Amino acid sequence: QNERNFTRLLTLREVGIKHFIDCLVVPEILEQNGVPLLFPLMDVGTGPGFPGVPLKIALPDKHIYLAEGVLKRVEFLRVLRRELELENVEILARNVGDTCFLPVKGAITRAVEDASNTLGNVVHSLQTGGRVYLMKGPNCGPEIEPALEKWSEYYTLEKDIAYELKHTPHQRRLLVFKKIKPYPLPDFDAGDFTWDKEIKD
Repeated sequence: QNERNFTRLLTLREVGIKHFIDCLVVPEILEQNGVPLLFPLMDVGTGPGFPGVPLKIALPDKHIYLAEGVLKRVEFLRVLRRELELENVEILARNVGDTCFLPVKGAITRAVEDASNTLGNVVHSLQTGGRVYLMKGPNCGPEIEPALEKWSEYYTLEKDIAYELKHTPHQRRLLVFKKIKPYPLPDFDAGDFTWDKEIKD
């Protein structure tokens, strides 16, 4: 059983609140704050499919990429996609980094990775004018200033939204960064540049 526990949550109520509700409120929170949720949307480090799969179920006509580098999770995602008959869901069997060039208008993640690292990992994929949506806990404030110091030429912090999951004590922050300038492409002929293996289906 432990081998199949992708989330570390043990009760249905925990799973429902901390995964499904946590993901499904994002479009509503963004709409309330005048921020668009842009597609195609890449779920970076989706794990077992959060937030990408709940968002896809709620928004069935939208195009979503699920990016995941752990093979066991990729296999699970492929089964899940087939069983739920999800269309316009593509699975990227790779970690997203600065050698990922898949063009998207939005990138979203619930990963615990530092905000600055996430902005760097999607800097080539995210189109200018696109958004990065970082689903964070309430204490993510210390990540913001270093991220802006490093990436202020290419990103601006559009929104920092603090909210509470309804009828729970769970506090959340949603950071929205807007890409304002193209990032220079690497020198593909340089000997120190190597392509990551990418499997897209």
